[in-house]
Amino acid sequence: MHFLHELRKEELEMPDVWLVLRSGHVFSPPELDTSTGEWKYKVEGHETGGKYVVIVFSFKEIDQAFLITVFSIESKRRQP
Repeated sequence: MHFLHELRKEELEMPDVWLVLRSGHVFSPPELDTSTGEWKYKVEGHETGGKYVVIVFSFKEIDQAFLITVFSIESKRRQP
């Protein structure tokens, strides 16, 4: 699964993801993925180590999300 591969690559764990999903922010409107017909959303925020993380996901059902990918933005990292 692409999401888990990127999670390991970013040296993050699922608790980091849950934190950003719960406390992060949505800064842009959803984007339509023309290949799947699904709307993709981005949640952004800092994980506990200070890394600024963007999580991309879509809704499969009203109460079920599908995590697509995760990446960090180094320029927005919190300094210790």
